Amino acid sequence: MMVLSLDTTSRAGSAALIVDGVVRVQHSGDPALTHGQRLPGDLMQVLGRGGATPQQVDLLALAAGPGSFTGLRVGIAAMQGLAMALDRRVVPIPTLEALAHAAGSGEGPVGVWMDAQRGEVFAALYDEDARGLHMLVDGTALSPEDTIERWRDRLGAGPVRFIGDGAVRHASRLLPAVPAATIIDPAPPLAGVIGLLAAAAPARAVLPHAIVPVYIRRPDAELARDRRTGAR
Repeated sequence: MMVLSLDTTSRAGSAALIVDGVVRVQHSGDPALTHGQRLPGDLMQVLGRGGATPQQVDLLALAAGPGSFTGLRVGIAAMQGLAMALDRRVVPIPTLEALAHAAGSGEGPVGVWMDAQRGEVFAALYDEDARGLHMLVDGTALSPEDTIERWRDRLGAGPVRFIGDGAVRHASRLLPAVPAATIIDPAPPLAGVIGLLAAAAPARAVLPHAIVPVYIRRPDAELARDRRTGAR
């Protein structure tokens, strides 16, 4: 199976080509350019480096959010267009889930923190058992302090691995509050992980029009509009 995957939830993002469960090519984007400027070029570059054509792709995969609202919308539109042109389905993978898998195996739970701006983090807490990775605390958009307080009963006193640009940015607030924490820095590009997850679970694929973004927090444009109109 050949999977073409894309992550546009961060400024750099990434694209990857997975062939028979192996990442053949992975490309990190240029953060100096917008996703709109780089797509579909990044996807075509990955295919070219992998010696593949779009028609050979069996399945598409996408980071479904949360993350940059603009980047997320551009990425979804690009993959929807490609999926319709190729008559393929798309596996939308939540970005927090992908980051948790990117942390790899290790002792203790995995805290995923993505920088959500405005002093907040998109966050979820995961653990691994014989059945695989599963969510302990679902996704939120809160301050680092409120996130830790919400997780307090689940963290325990043992080691906790944190991953994501939110953990790096707020390390000075995170580490004193969770003494057993370690931060995985830098996090690897996500497109390869997303493609592998899609290849392992093709039944998660949906038709292109059925992709649903995972926002967690309402888009900033909506919040700004409500502030202007006095809505609550």
